[in-house]
Amino acid sequence: MFTKLFNRQAARPAGSPVTPPVTAAAAAIDAAAADLAAKRQLSLRMRPRRNRADAWTRRLVAENRLSTDDLILPIFSVDGENRREPIASMPGVERLSLDLLVAHVGEAVELGIPAVALFPVTPIDLKTPDGAEAANPDNLMCRTIRTLKSQFPELGLVGDVALDPYTSHGHDGLVREDGVILNDETVEVLVAQALAQADAGIDILAPSDMMDGRIGAIRDALDARDHQLVRICSYAAKYASAFYGPFRDALNTGGLLKGDKRTYQMDPANTDEALREVALDLQEGADMVMVKPGMPYLDIVSRVKQTFAVPTFVYQVSGEYAMLKAAAANSWLDNDKIVMETLLAFKRAGADAILTYSAIEAAKLLRQMRG
Repeated sequence: MFTKLFNRQAARPAGSPVTPPVTAAAAAIDAAAADLAAKRQLSLRMRPRRNRADAWTRRLVAENRLSTDDLILPIFSVDGENRREPIASMPGVERLSLDLLVAHVGEAVELGIPAVALFPVTPIDLKTPDGAEAANPDNLMCRTIRTLKSQFPELGLVGDVALDPYTSHGHDGLVREDGVILNDETVEVLVAQALAQADAGIDILAPSDMMDGRIGAIRDALDARDHQLVRICSYAAKYASAFYGPFRDALNTGGLLKGDKRTYQMDPANTDEALREVALDLQEGADMVMVKPGMPYLDIVSRVKQTFAVPTFVYQVSGEYAMLKAAAANSWLDNDKIVMETLLAFKRAGADAILTYSAIEAAKLLRQMRG
C-alpha cells in the first residue's frame, strides 16, 4: 500500500525517462504496516472496558445506585379550593390548594417516594415585619401538615422552619431598623414556629434560616414539649446562592426582599466553614444535615459525608431544576437522561437523600427501568 506513494510520477514530457521508485524505504514501511495489521491487539492483561461491555455487567459492578427511597418531593401549598397555579420559572411545578395537593401527593406515595417537603405560599396580607403568622397554629403550613398526615399517615413530612415566607421584607429573620438581621430574637420566633408545626404532626423540622444556635434552641423546646421523636434536618451548609430565584417566584417573596442574605447564608467561596457549621449543628442535636444548593456544591456534600458520616441530604434547588428544564425544552439536553444523571451525581458525592422537584418523574423513570 505504501509503495504506491513512492511510485507516483510527476508530470513529464512524453518520452522522458521514468524515475525509479525508492524501493528499499517503501518496502520497509509496507512491512511494518503489515506486521502491525497482523498483530492488531495490544499486550494488555487489564482491560477496564470488559466490565463495561454488557448491561448486566455494568449493573453488577455499579458503585452507586439511585432509588425512589432517596427522593424527597418539595411541594407548594396555597389557600383556597381548586387552585392550580403553574410557576412560570419552574416548568411542571405548580402551587396547589389542599384539595388538589392531596391527589398530587397521592401520586408520590403510590410511586414509593418516602417523604415530601412542605412550602406554604403565605397570602400577602398575612406577611408582617415580625413574621408572626409563622407561629400561628392554624396557618397554612399547619393545615397542610394535618391534611396530609390524616390522608397519608405513613408518609414523611418535612417542614420548613424560616421566616421568609411570612415576613413583609422577605428575610429569614427579624430586621432591625438599620437593616441588621437579628439573630437571638429571630431564634425565639423560630422556636415558636417549630413547636406549632410539631403540634400539628410534622415528622422532620428543617430549619433553613441559618441563624446561629437555632438547632439547640429548637431541640430543647421540642423535648420539653414531649416531641422527642420529631427529627431535625438542619440546613447546616446553605449558601448565599443565585440559584434560588425561581423558588422565590414560587413563594411570591422575590419582589419583597430588601438587600441580600449574605450576612447569614454562607459565602460560596468557603468549604471549611461548612464543616464548622455542620459540626455545631450536630452538637446542638441535628439528626440530619443539608447542603443547599446541590450541583454546584457536590464537593461540600462529599466533604460533609466523609468527615461526619451522618445522614446527609442535598437540595437540587429551583434554579438547577429550571436550568435543566430550559435546556431540555430547547432540545439541548435529553430530559430523562439528564434528570437521572444529576440525581446519581448526588448519590456519588455521598448524599443519602435528595430534595428534587423531579422526584415524581425520576420515580417513574426508575419504575420503567425496573420493568
